Amino acid sequence: MAISTADFKNGMCIEYNGKLCTIVEFQHVKPGKGGAFVRTKLKDIKTGRVVDYTFNSGTKFDTVRLETKKMQYLYNDGADFNFMDNDTFEQLAISAEMVGDAAKWLKENDEATLLYAGEELISIEPQMFVELEVAHTEPGFKGDTATNTTKPATLETGVELQVPTFVEIGDVLQIDTRDGRFIKRV
Repeated sequence: MAISTADFKNGMCIEYNGKLCTIVEFQHVKPGKGGAFVRTKLKDIKTGRVVDYTFNSGTKFDTVRLETKKMQYLYNDGADFNFMDNDTFEQLAISAEMVGDAAKWLKENDEATLLYAGEELISIEPQMFVELEVAHTEPGFKGDTATNTTKPATLETGVELQVPTFVEIGDVLQIDTRDGRFIKRV
């Protein structure tokens, strides 16, 4: 379906320069001189990159319908990540390349959101907050309690991040998957 700049809404998905983009924000501008135009921030769905674009008012675009599907992550067989639809129990194997950075936050039996544009799988998003066990970290020392001091820790999925000095091996941590930040010890 074709739309013009007058139909823009935040979150809408359009095709621009052969890429699928969501509209982060837009602003209609009508200067005293010259024609009206629209300033936009578009986020490339595949790369996550946000770029500013300016369009003449009335420019036409094709919209893309995005659908999300919640699926349970089952296991990684070495080449593919296997997911299961909780409603139909149908299993889906997705290549490690397609899963990308989301792999470091996926733990068996966790739920993930798969984003589709038509029939094409575009991205896989883990839950916003995950609970992962600390597999390895250096011990903290008594009296080493300076404010905001951190140390590296390796979690059960293999991801390494900075955690407070009181965290020990075996602790379960809540992590924000959007930026890989430690939230709390569970």
